[in-house]
Amino acid sequence: MSTRALRRLRGKQRGQEALDLGNLTLDDSPVEQAEGEEEQLDVANVSHPPADRKESSRKAKKNKAQKNFSNIYELICDVDNEAEKISPDEEAEKPDGNKTSGTEKNDNRDFDKPDQKQQDTSTKSSSGDGAKKKKKKKKTKVTSLDGPAAPDDNIDILLENLEQPNGLSLQNEDCGGADRRSVLHVEHRNLNPETELKRYFGARAVLGDQRPRQRNRQFHRSTWMTYPKDSWPRFSRPGISMTLLQSKDGIQYFTFEHGRDYQQVQFKFLDAVESMDPNNIVALLQLNPYHIDSLLQLSDVCRIQEDQEMARDLIERALYSFECAFHPLFSLTSGTSRLDYLRPENRAFYLALYKHMMFLEKRGCPRTALEYCKLILSLDPDADPLCMLLLIDFLMLRTREYQSLLQLYQDWEEHRNLSQLPNFAFSTALCHFHLSQQEDMDPEESDKQRHKADQMLQDALIMFPGVLMPLLDLCTVQPDATVTSHAFFGPKSQIGQPPALAELTALYVGRTYNVWREAPVMLWLEESVKEVLRRVDAKDPLVEDCQNKRKQRYQSAPRNIHRHVLLSEIKEATSSLPLEVTTQPVMGFDPLPPLDSVISYTRPERQHVGASNESTLSLFFRSLLPNFNLQGGPRQEDDMEVARAGQELNQEVNRLMVAMRDMLANIRFQEPPREDNPYRDEEEWD
Repeated sequence: MSTRALRRLRGKQRGQEALDLGNLTLDDSPVEQAEGEEEQLDVANVSHPPADRKESSRKAKKNKAQKNFSNIYELICDVDNEAEKISPDEEAEKPDGNKTSGTEKNDNRDFDKPDQKQQDTSTKSSSGDGAKKKKKKKKTKVTSLDGPAAPDDNIDILLENLEQPNGLSLQNEDCGGADRRSVLHVEHRNLNPETELKRYFGARAVLGDQRPRQRNRQFHRSTWMTYPKDSWPRFSRPGISMTLLQSKDGIQYFTFEHGRDYQQVQFKFLDAVESMDPNNIVALLQLNPYHIDSLLQLSDVCRIQEDQEMARDLIERALYSFECAFHPLFSLTSGTSRLDYLRPENRAFYLALYKHMMFLEKRGCPRTALEYCKLILSLDPDADPLCMLLLIDFLMLRTREYQSLLQLYQDWEEHRNLSQLPNFAFSTALCHFHLSQQEDMDPEESDKQRHKADQMLQDALIMFPGVLMPLLDLCTVQPDATVTSHAFFGPKSQIGQPPALAELTALYVGRTYNVWREAPVMLWLEESVKEVLRRVDAKDPLVEDCQNKRKQRYQSAPRNIHRHVLLSEIKEATSSLPLEVTTQPVMGFDPLPPLDSVISYTRPERQHVGASNESTLSLFFRSLLPNFNLQGGPRQEDDMEVARAGQELNQEVNRLMVAMRDMLANIRFQEPPREDNPYRDEEEWD
C-alpha cells in the first residue's frame, strides 16, 4: 500500500506526518546510510512478491530521496524539542538510534499490515528492537505534544499579545483618554449599515440575491466604510496619498497629499465650478471618475434634484477612493489618528464622512450614523471643525444610548463646558427621564432618576427660555394661556436672545423636535414649565444669574458652528445665520474654509483683461480666446516674446475680422428663376 493511501486512511494531509529525524542528522556516515538503505530493501523484498521487488526498490529510493523535503517549520520545532528531551545517558546510544532509524519510516508505514509481515521484519532487525521502540515512543510523544500544534500555540500567543492594551490603542492622557475611549470607541462592524439593517429585518431580507456568483465574482480591496459596486468605474489611483507628519505622545498626525496630475485635475474642477454649469463637472468625472471634490459637488447637485440614490452613491465612491489611499498606520478605530482641518486636502475627507453620515441617518440607520459621528469627532476632538458635539446627543437619543450620553457629558463637562450648549442641557435631562421610565429599574433608582430629570429640565428652561415656544410650535402643541401670556416665555424671550444663542436654539429645535413629541415626554415638560413659572414668580436667584450669563456670552458664534449649520440645512437654523456668512459664496466642496488655512499648493492666476467699451463681436472672440484684446491696450507681460506673440495674434484676428466683414458685405441673395408658363394660373401661389 502506498504512502498516499495510508495518509488518506489516517486522515492526514501532506506534510503532517511525523518526521524521521534519524536520516536528517548531520553525523550519519555513508556506511550507516548504506546499511539503512539495505535494510529498507530487505524489508521491501520480504513484504512484496518477487515480481514487485524492482518496483518496491524504486519506491524506497524515491521515498529516501524525497524524505528531506517535508515541512521545514515542523522540522525546526521537532529538532528543538528533541534537543531538549534527549538526556546525557541517551546520547551514548545516539549512533545505534541513528542506524536503526533508517527503517523507522517503513515500520510506521507497515503498522497496519498482517502479523506475518511484522514477524518477517522482526527477524531482520531483532537486535535493535529495544532501542527502536524506546525511540519511537519518545518521538510520538514529542510530535503529539510539540509537533504540529506548536505553530498554532505561537499564533494564539501572538494574538493575545496584539489584543493587550498598549500606548497606541487608547487616547492616552489627552483630556481623560481612557474614559473618552469608552464613550467614543468606534467598531469596524458598526461602520457597515448592513449590520444594523440585519438587526432590524434579518439577513435574508437585507441581502436577498445580492451574493455574487462565483463565476462573475470580482475581487476588490478589503475596506471598512464602503464596498465597491459593479456599476462603478474601474478604480485607478487618482493621485491621492496619505503621509504621516509626526507622532507625539502616542498620537499620529496624518495628512492627505495631492499628486501633480491630481493638482491639474483640481484646477480644471475649479474652472468648472466657476462656469456654474454642472455638465462641466460631469464631463470632468467621465475622465477622472474618482476625483473627490467633483464627486462631492455633483452629489449636492443630485440631492437638490431629488436623486438621493445617485447622491449617496457618489459619496460612497469618494469614501472608497479615500480609504484606498490610507496610510498603513492610519486607524479608524484606535482614536489616535488625527487629520488637520486647516489643510484643504483633508477637508474633503471630513465632508465625505459627514454627508455619508447624514444619508445613513435619513436611511433609518442611526446606530451606524452615530459610529461615523464618533469617527469624525475622533479625527480632531479638540478643534471639532464640523462641531459634531451639536449632533452626537441627537444620535444617541435616537439609538437609546442614554448611559453613553450621560457618560460623555460627565467626562467632557469639565474641559468643554457642555452645559452651555442648549442641546446638551435638554438632551441630558431627557436621558434621565427615559432611564426613569424603564421597567426593569429599581423603584428607588427610578425615583432618583426622575428627580434629577426634573431638576435638569427646569435649569435648562431657565437658562434657555427661547427653546420652549418654537419646540411646541413644531410639535403642533398649543401651550396654555398662562405660558403664552407670561413675559418669561413670551415673544420677548426670543427677540432678546443674542445672535449666537438664537442660532444654537433654532438648530436644536429644528433637529430634535421629533424626540419630544411622545405623550409622556410632553406631560413631563408641562409639569416642568409650571414649576419654572412658579420659580420665576418667586424671584429665584438662578433666574437673574442665567439672564446675566446670556447677556455676556453667545455674542458671536465661532466659524465651525456656522459651518455646521450650513451643512445641516435646517431651515430654522440657516435663517438665523449672520449677514457675513449669508452674503459670501458658499461652495459645497469646501463650505466656510478656515481663515488660517495651510496651503500646500496654489492655483495659477488666470489673466482677466478689462472688457469695457467692447462690441458684441469682441465679446464673442473673447469667449473663444480668453486672452484676446481687441482694443490693443497695454499687456502686462514680463516676457517680451509672449507680448510680441500676443500682438501678432491680435493682428491676425483683426485681419480675420476684416475678411469676415468683407465676406458678409459681398453676400448677395438671388431670387430663384421663374419659368414663363402662359398656362399657369396667376392665383396659384396666392
